[in-house]
Amino acid sequence: SPSSAPSASAASLDELIQRCLNCFDSEGKLSSPRGSQLVHMTLMMHSWVVPSQIVFRSLTLSLTYKDCPSDKRGPKRSQICHLIRQWISQFPAVFEADPRLEQTMGDLWALVRSDGEETHSQLIDTSCLSPHVNIFQAPSPSVKKRKVSLIFDHMEPDEMAEHLSYLEFKNFCNVSFLDYRSYVVRGSVRDNPALERSVMMCNGVSQWVQLMILSRHTAQQRAQVFTKFIHVAQKLRALQNFNTLMAVTGGLCHSSISRLKDTSNLLPPDITKALSEMTELLSSRSNYINYRRVYNDCSGFKVPILGVHLKDLISLNEALPDYIDDDKINLSKLQHLYSNINDLLSIHSYTPPFEANKDLLHLLTLSLDLYYTEDEIYELSYTKEPKNPKIQPVTPVKPPVVAEWGSGVTPRLDPDTISKHVKQMVDSVMKNYDQNQDGYISLEDFEKIAANFPFSFCTHETDREGQISREEINSYFMRGMSVCAKLGFNFKDAHNFHEMTYKRPTFCYTCGGFLWGVIKQGYHCKDCGINCHRHCRDLVGMECVKKHKGNTTGSCPCTPAPDSRTKGNSWSSEEEAFVFPQSNETEHNKGTSVWKNNTEDSALSDRSTQTDPGVWTPEKKDKRGNHHNSLVHASPDRKVRLNFFS
Repeated sequence: SPSSAPSASAASLDELIQRCLNCFDSEGKLSSPRGSQLVHMTLMMHSWVVPSQIVFRSLTLSLTYKDCPSDKRGPKRSQICHLIRQWISQFPAVFEADPRLEQTMGDLWALVRSDGEETHSQLIDTSCLSPHVNIFQAPSPSVKKRKVSLIFDHMEPDEMAEHLSYLEFKNFCNVSFLDYRSYVVRGSVRDNPALERSVMMCNGVSQWVQLMILSRHTAQQRAQVFTKFIHVAQKLRALQNFNTLMAVTGGLCHSSISRLKDTSNLLPPDITKALSEMTELLSSRSNYINYRRVYNDCSGFKVPILGVHLKDLISLNEALPDYIDDDKINLSKLQHLYSNINDLLSIHSYTPPFEANKDLLHLLTLSLDLYYTEDEIYELSYTKEPKNPKIQPVTPVKPPVVAEWGSGVTPRLDPDTISKHVKQMVDSVMKNYDQNQDGYISLEDFEKIAANFPFSFCTHETDREGQISREEINSYFMRGMSVCAKLGFNFKDAHNFHEMTYKRPTFCYTCGGFLWGVIKQGYHCKDCGINCHRHCRDLVGMECVKKHKGNTTGSCPCTPAPDSRTKGNSWSSEEEAFVFPQSNETEHNKGTSVWKNNTEDSALSDRSTQTDPGVWTPEKKDKRGNHHNSLVHASPDRKVRLNFFS
């Protein structure tokens, strides 16, 4: 019948368009489910083989609108306009993203107005269409009135799995069919923000799992965190969230974790068994046959392993030709691609079977923003359990392949996004822990909250003993997140500022002005020794060239204490300086490299939570091949740290 899907596996463009037109009845309605599927598939998938503007022009000009026989002109024009209306209403993003298609639409509008009926012009009048509702937008999470715990050790595995699943669901809902097409055609998530966010979350979850285990000091503590993440994985499996399950399992099976023999020896047998079951489910053997069987049996809310299905799309696109017999569109290829993409898009229509709390979402979002290299994670692993050649290595569990489709991406958030995530998380902390609503929380609560992040807590000198203010919390996380994790800085090169009362005349490093006042006249960096006004603190270059003399006695275990014998500013050599791409010159002052700040730009005074990215100069090696910028191993009575891990 004319409304059925085409029986042939190939058709010319004109034939395909005619089949779509025949799917509309005299009232402009799609006459059958198969006809509706054909129209939807053609409108969504044609751009894989034919540019949209060519289809549009063929549909409106070349095909019959002007040259229709007079006795068939009315019904034919109605079908054409109804098809165009379907296109505009179902896929508005196509028109928004293609200026040439928008221009062709304007030509059609002029043609219909001059030669068509008024009803036809109304059909394709975009102003007559209802505003497009973004069905891909995840619903806002519920706001629970109760006070929630933002402490990792207090979070239940089920609660953690549900909130990770909500973040995953939200990411999937932001990916459109155009994003999938862009990835398959280009083979990269570059310049594809929606898919890049999915890569970032997958990699972020995997790294967060590793770092939360490695941040614990004893093997028993590490085993407890490992066990907790196994329970998280089991809940993710129950929620049918296979994408986050892959990330969590990949983190648990990472060689930086599996090599920890002391930790693995403390794991209960049921935990080891559960891990083996997860890795078997997610194994890449026989093209993920176990996962595919389980996933296909699932119904309702389910989150697929994105990398596996994207690999399927790439294989289909490369294996099947666009055309058959030179000029016939391969409809079989379009149908297979359409079926796979529709399966990925089906999550947009789901309602998650759980509620989410905004405060916990803010905490997890910031936790997953961290980014570290493999070398940094391995370095931390070896500081926790050094190599012992006399001990036989643990037989490792073969890890699943996690996000190999995005392994070449090293995403880094911009300062505005970092600042937004920090602000949201700090607001949540204050809402739940500032009982007196005076802008302070207890230092004990903050230390527990800070344990959610694998960088160490650095004490602050505060006006209130045992308490910490909102401003200091914000400064702590901005220092840890913005400077270190995402914008290419190393934590040991950020200033360690503390408010200071000076007993002798002191001048500001930034503006050269005198530090006036009776007490707490300014800020002093305990590592490099510079001093500055409160309002000049944000104008100081982020690089802190530390002194390397003396023992570590400072409040922050990641940085050496300043040499008490040296007064004023003291600087190390220029060899360890940053190279900042924003400036072609480097100003030298007392042997140090600093930013070339434009103090006339008043906007800089408001950028207290932003920095510009920096890049390390190549590491120097001594005659023994040691890296000067690598981890320094301290004496046994001192905590050994990598970057800002504790």
